[in-house]
Amino acid sequence: MLIAVIMSVAVFFLDARLDYFKPVRSSLSTLVYPIQATASLPSDIKDWAKEFFNDRKQLREKIAVMNANNLLQHVRLQKLQSLERENMRLRKLLGSSFRLQERVQVAELLTVDLDPFSQQVVIDKGDNYGVYVGQAVLDATGVMGQVSETSSMSSHVILLTDPSHSIPVQINRNGLRAVVTGRGLGELLQMDFLPHNADVRVGDILVTSGLGGRFPVGYPVGQVVSVDFPQGKPFADIKVEPAAKLSTSREVMLVLPGEKIHTGMAEPLIKNASSTTAPSTSEEAVSGNNN
Repeated sequence: MLIAVIMSVAVFFLDARLDYFKPVRSSLSTLVYPIQATASLPSDIKDWAKEFFNDRKQLREKIAVMNANNLLQHVRLQKLQSLERENMRLRKLLGSSFRLQERVQVAELLTVDLDPFSQQVVIDKGDNYGVYVGQAVLDATGVMGQVSETSSMSSHVILLTDPSHSIPVQINRNGLRAVVTGRGLGELLQMDFLPHNADVRVGDILVTSGLGGRFPVGYPVGQVVSVDFPQGKPFADIKVEPAAKLSTSREVMLVLPGEKIHTGMAEPLIKNASSTTAPSTSEEAVSGNNN
């Protein structure tokens, strides 16, 4: 038993510190993928059955609401494109560059990691779809995290709330840069290393600053919910609520590197399992705030 304990500790150390067993984990993830897909099958069947047995009246009402929402979104899209073109003209006059929208790849959550000391999820896209370690992951409302490990058919995504995850941000109101770090399950994010005289207010929106090259500029990270200045400590205690719906989002978007679309396009380009247009998620992002 003593030998087994020593070997277990040695394997744990080699895996956690030296990352010797990463190829093994990748192979095991590929083998476990069919089980993960099967585990999500009941939920998919339930959704299909619910939609199938809806009566025609409910379906007609849904179609009417969707058509109205679609019309409203087209009107907003026209306004958005007008604002983007105006912003491009203004930045051209100022001699500044305008950041075009990124393309993204849509993926779906398979499972949630139940380890209480790490905040990770598994998605149904892997090496075969061009997913890579460090790729930024978004949902419909903001940044979720980044890819931490890949296999052939699936990938692990580390969430913003993981204690080992940090992301460079800037305050949308004044451009002040900082770093936001996870604090674990059920905890708010923490904005680190800002002095007591920093211009931070409750309600400030935090967006990605683009520093480090992992995350594109201007995507929402969270909102400041509390600002405290503890006596005897050099830095302020600032809590941030994530913008992404980390506990409820089912579909995610993987930002594709080095690919942009022209903002003058009349319709967003959508490709199944390849790339889609990532909509701007805030008025500040529309106005082209850059790092």
